[in-house]
Parts: sequence; structure tokens; C-alpha cells
Amino acid sequence: MGKVYLVGAGPGDPDLITVKGLRLIRSADVILYDRLVNDELLSEAKPSSERIYCGKLPHSHPLKQEAINHLLVTCARQYPIVVRLKGGDPFIFGRGGEEAAFLAEKGVSFEIVPGITAGIAAPAYAGIPATHRLYASSIAFVTGHPKSGGRENVDWAKLATGVDTLAIYMGVASLPHIVSQLIAHGRHPSTPVAMIEWGTTVNQRTITAVLSDAVEQAEKHQIQNPTMIVVGEVVRLRQQLKWFEDIGKPLNTAKEAF
Repeated sequence: MGKVYLVGAGPGDPDLITVKGLRLIRSADVILYDRLVNDELLSEAKPSSERIYCGKLPHSHPLKQEAINHLLVTCARQYPIVVRLKGGDPFIFGRGGEEAAFLAEKGVSFEIVPGITAGIAAPAYAGIPATHRLYASSIAFVTGHPKSGGRENVDWAKLATGVDTLAIYMGVASLPHIVSQLIAHGRHPSTPVAMIEWGTTVNQRTITAVLSDAVEQAEKHQIQNPTMIVVGEVVRLRQQLKWFEDIGKPLNTAKEAF
């Protein structure tokens, strides 16, 4: 029986992979990877390693989660080193917890290799600090995607005024609902909002607005997933701190790191 490594690939920029994550990619016998994993990371794998695509699009899942769980066990029976390469961090909206629980149930040895999550990295590349002594002492990572069947799974009444910065994942399609819930539960309509599309990649685009105009601006600029939505006063710092637009494409140093 081999070992499964649930590895966070980071938010998009291949340079943001961890040292341990890169070493595992290079030594893996098989890599099961998600849709948002940068192709440059896959090119680091040894030529003999097998690559299996496990990505999901909205409303289109070539491999359902249950099938991926079983596939991990099957691979662990065939290969010594199995890497499950997931965008961002495996345990932050990555279903890594579900996969780890299934592996534990089946008696498969595994390790978790944390990755940089988009909720921190995308705002940072947009010049928005998630926390700041003058603006925000708390942050919440929030899913903007409802559970299957459309059931509400977020307590907007508590989040609206209980947390300074909201980092909302997968929220473009639900943005009208999110905005209405936040305002209805006390978040001021003039609260700044940033929508960061393809964060940390060469295609990154950042649109800012106030909460009451966020839906209109998202439609005007045709914001698409993957997009990180940041709500909070820290967005005001973007004008002063934005840096990514000034340097162009980031250097890929991963190939020369080790």
C-alpha cells in the first residue's frame, strides 16, 4: 500500500507552491490534479509519473467526489507515492477533509501538505491586506456557493457585521443574493468590495465597487469564475498598495528552486 499526499498547489502563480509540495510533485508516481492547478507545476513531475485529471467545472463534474475518493485508494494500491494536487489549500473549500476521512476509513496512509489559499493570496496580489491594525482585526473565509439543492449554508446574519473582512470563494453566480443578505443584516451599502478574477496569475483582473453597486459592476465588467470577492474596509488600501499591475508577469523561479 502506497501513501497519499494531499498537496495544496496554491492559488495560481506556480511560484507560490511550498517547498514540500514541489518536492512531492517531482517524486510522485501518480498525480491526481484539479482544474485550477497551474500546468507549470505538472511539468515538474518526472516523465514516468501518471497524471489523472480530476477537475470540476460549475455544473460539470467529469469525476464525482465519490469516484475521486475511490480512485485515491486504487492508486495507493498501485503506486508508492500518490499526490492529490489541489488548488489553494486542501482543507479550505477543497474537499480535502472528505478525501482524508475516506482514506483513513480505508486504512490508507496519508499526509496533508498545506497550500496558500486564494482568500489570502488574491487580495495580497491586488494590494489588499486581509487584516490591518486600522481597518480589520478579523477575517472569515466564506463559501459563496450553496449546498446541493440550493440550501443556504451560510449564516449571513452573523457574518454581516461580526467580521471585518469577508473573503468569499465561488460567489460570482450568487453575488446578488450575497449582497442583499449582507445589506439586510446590517453591512453598510457603502462598504468597499473587490472582485479579483484569476488572482495571482498573469490574467488577474481586479474590479472595485461599493457593496450596493457590486452586482452592477460585476455584470458591467463580465466578471467570471474563478473570482475572489473581498468585502471590507481593507479594500480602500488597494489604491495605495497595488503592486502586481506594475511588475507584469511574475518570474517563475520554481524550476530553479531546487
